[in-house]
Amino acid sequence: MKYYLLAALVISIVISSLIPKGYSQSNSVESKGHITISGAWALYPMAVKWAEEFQKVYPGIKIDISAGGAGKGITDALSGSVDLGMVSRDINPQELQKGIWTISVAKDAVVATINAQNPAIRDILAKGITKAMFQKIFISGDAKTWGQIAKNANADAIHVYTRSDACGAAETWAKYLGGKQEDLTGIGVYGDPGVAEAVKNDKLAIGFNNINFAYDAKTKAPVAGILIVPIDINGDGAIDKNENVYQDLNAMRNAISQGKYPSPPARELYLVSKGAPQSKEVRAFLHWILTDGQQFVPETGFINVSPERIYEDLGKLKAQ
Repeated sequence: MKYYLLAALVISIVISSLIPKGYSQSNSVESKGHITISGAWALYPMAVKWAEEFQKVYPGIKIDISAGGAGKGITDALSGSVDLGMVSRDINPQELQKGIWTISVAKDAVVATINAQNPAIRDILAKGITKAMFQKIFISGDAKTWGQIAKNANADAIHVYTRSDACGAAETWAKYLGGKQEDLTGIGVYGDPGVAEAVKNDKLAIGFNNINFAYDAKTKAPVAGILIVPIDINGDGAIDKNENVYQDLNAMRNAISQGKYPSPPARELYLVSKGAPQSKEVRAFLHWILTDGQQFVPETGFINVSPERIYEDLGKLKAQ
C-alpha cells in the first residue's frame, strides 16, 4: 500500500507541473448546483469516491450517480439525460461522430473468475488458461468440460456466465478474444455484482469481472468464494512465481501499471458527455478529478492514467 500512496503523491506532483499555463479551476463556480452521472459498473466505485471528496470542497453541489453498464453511460450522455456518462471500453467511431467528448480518468482491467471449489482448481492455478482456450470457452463453445481445460478425465461441464447488459467488461473481454460482446456465449447475468455472485454460487462456473468486483478492497484477496484465473500469456503451460500476481489486488494493479497484464483486458476508463461540457460545475468537477482527485485513484483500487494523458485532457478542458 505504501508503494501506491507514494506513486499517487509523485503523480500528483508531476500533474501539477504539467498543468497548462493560464489554466485554473474557475473561482466563479458557486458551491451549489447538480451533476448527474450514469454508466459503467467498473467506474462506479471510483466515481462515488470522487463525488464524496469533491463535495467536501463544494458541499452545495449535489452529485447523483447510477450504474447500469457502459452502454447506458453512452446512451444517457448522448440523449442529454445525464451530464456525464461512465464508459469502461474504447469509444467507437460512430459514437465520436455523434458528438461524444471524452476524458480518460483511471485504468483497471477485466479478469476471468472461477469458483474457489472448482474441480480443476489446482491445475488451473498452476498452469493458467491460454487465450486460445479462453476463446474455446467464451466464443466457440468448443471447450465443454473442465477436463478439457485441466487435460484430465474430469467430465464436469463448464458453466459459462457472461453479461446480459451492454457493458465495457464484456466488450473488453470479447475484444481480447477477438470478438464483440454479442459473440460471447454463456448465461447472461446483469451487472458486475451479478456475475460475481453467480460464479460464487456455482462450483462449475467461469465468468469475468472488473477487478474492483473480483477482489475484496479490504483484504486485497479475491472476493470470498471465487478465484482469479491466471492467463498463460506465453503458452508454456505454467504460471511461474513472477507471473502469479492474480490472487493479490496490489500485485495485480502493479502488473497492470507496468504493462505486464495484456491490453485488452487492461483498459482506460472514461467520463464522456455530448459535446464538451459547458456547465461550470461539471467542468470544475472534471478539473478536480484530473488534478486533486487523482490521489484517490490507488486507494480506491484503480490505477492512475499517465501524467501525459492527464495533461492532454486538461488541455481539452482549457480549450472550451
